[in-house]
Formats: sequence, C-alpha cells, structure tokens
Amino acid sequence: MASGILLRVPQVDELRTANERYAATHPRRPLPAEPARRLAVVTCMDARLDPARFLGLAPGDAHVLRNAGAIVTDDVLRSLAISHHLLGTQEVVVIGHTQCGMTSFANDDLRGRIGAAAAEVDFLPFADVADAVRAGVRAVEASPLLPDSFRASGFVYDVATGRIDAV
Repeated sequence: MASGILLRVPQVDELRTANERYAATHPRRPLPAEPARRLAVVTCMDARLDPARFLGLAPGDAHVLRNAGAIVTDDVLRSLAISHHLLGTQEVVVIGHTQCGMTSFANDDLRGRIGAAAAEVDFLPFADVADAVRAGVRAVEASPLLPDSFRASGFVYDVATGRIDAV
C-alpha cells in the first residue's frame, strides 16, 4: 500500500476475471471432502508442473500438497495424517522433477539475499532430486502419524517429456 491506496495488481484482476468465467460454468455438483481415489500427491510448487493434468486427476480425486522441492516436511506429514485419518486416503505419491531449482542453491546463498531474518532458516535445498524423493518416501514410511498400511511411492517428473519415472 502506498499512501493508504490499495494498488491494483493486473494479475489479480486477470485471475478474478478468469474465475468469473469459471464460476459461470461451474457444474455446482457437491463433491465429498474425501478424495475419490483415496490418494494424496506431494509435489513441487514449480509452475511447470500441473499434477492434475499429468496424473489424469479430476476435481475430487486426490489431495495435492505442494511446496518448494516436494519435501516431506513435518507440515506435509501433518496434512497426510489428516488426509488419512479423517478423509480416508490410503497412499501418497511423492513427485519431484528434473531441473528443480532446489538443486541450484545452498542455504547461505538464500540467507545472503534475505538477510538477518533468514539466519536460522533451513530452506532444505538438495543436490539430487531422486535422492530427495526417496528421502520423502522414507519419511512417510517412518512417520508415527501414519499406519504401516499407508503406502508411499516416489517419482521424478521430467519437465522436458512430461513423463514420470519411479525412483
């Protein structure tokens, strides 16, 4: 805000217009909160990834959790526990991707850009995408918040081809 005046952001206006078009044709059919495929997806926030599209998911099919790097953090485990215990999911797929920006920096690089506020923050960068996905799958499997029957698998999405490969 400058001088108490709310600045309009053109992207926000475009989003609102697009939403009006969407809402005008929305089927208005209620979907249950429980995902139809009993599936959760953990993937990266990278704008090149459209998990609904590349996994063939329709609205209501799965819970999709996104963060920088598709890292299975404590918060992701919290969300998976809610997804499983309250909403019936039975498995998760962790999907990293090629050319991930999380492989391109070290904590100190980002801390230097941000300053003192980030001095103690671990941004969780990693060197190898497949290794990070495997670590995420292991974190799910080891979590005391999820039962042994909760399945976890990992994939790497290739941004050049659109294919996923198991890791």
